[in-house]
Amino acid sequence: MSMHRLKTILITAMAAVVPFLGMAPVSYADETLNAILKVGAERNAASAESQVKIDKLAEQARQLLADYKTVMKQIDGLKVYNTRLQKQIDNQMRRVADIDDSISQVTVIQRQMTPLVIRMIDGLEQFVELDVPFHMEERRQRVAFLRGNLDRSELPVAEKFRQVLEAYKIENEYGRKIDAYKGVVEIEGVERDVNFFRVGRIALLYQTTDTEVSGAWDQASRSWVGLDSGEYRNAIMKGLRIARKEASIDVLNLPISAPEVVNQ
Repeated sequence: MSMHRLKTILITAMAAVVPFLGMAPVSYADETLNAILKVGAERNAASAESQVKIDKLAEQARQLLADYKTVMKQIDGLKVYNTRLQKQIDNQMRRVADIDDSISQVTVIQRQMTPLVIRMIDGLEQFVELDVPFHMEERRQRVAFLRGNLDRSELPVAEKFRQVLEAYKIENEYGRKIDAYKGVVEIEGVERDVNFFRVGRIALLYQTTDTEVSGAWDQASRSWVGLDSGEYRNAIMKGLRIARKEASIDVLNLPISAPEVVNQ
C-alpha cells in the first residue's frame, strides 16, 4: 500500500470518529449536572423534612414544658393540701383516742351513776316533804315516777339522770314564781274550798271562796295560821288576781316569815 493511500484511510477514519468524540463529553456533563442537581434537591427535601420534624419536636417540647409547669403547680398545691389534711387527721386521731378512752370508762361511770340517781331521788323526796306544802300531789307523783323508772331496764342510766335533773329544775323554778290554784284546807275541823296564793317559797296563803277567811302557812310550826281578814283580805284577793294575770303587778302587804339564821 502506498503512503498516499494510508494517509487517505487515516483521514477518513479520523473524520468518522471525530463526531463521536465531540458528542461524548457533552452528554456526560449533562448527566453529571443532573445527578448533582438531583442530590441537591434530595438534600433540600431531606432538610425540609428534617426542619418539619424539628419544629414538631420543638412544639412537643414546649407543650411538655407547659404541662410540666402545670403539674408542678398542682403538686405544690397538693403538698399544701396534704399538710393541712394531715393536721386534721392528727386532730381526728386524738379525738378518736379520747373517745376510746371515754368508752372504756362508760361501764365505770354507769356503775357510779345509778347510786347517784337513787341518792338524788331520795334527796328530792325528802326536800318535797319538808318544803312548803304547795302542789303536794303533783310533786309526790313526780318523785314516784322517777323512783319507778329506776327498775326500767329499757331506760338508759343517762335518761334516768336527765329526768331527775329536770325534776330538780322544776323545783328550782317554784321558788321564783307566783302561783294561784284551788284546793282544800281544814279550818276548825271542817274542810273548806279555798284559793291558794303562793309567792315563791316565802309565802303560801289561802282564802276561802267567799273571801271571808284567810290564812297562811307557818313553816316553823308546819301548820296553817289564821289571818286577820280585815288586814290581809284585800291584799290576798289582789295577789290572786295578779297571779292569774288579771291585774298588773303591784306591792302587796303580806305576812312573811322572818328568815331563819343558820348556825355554821
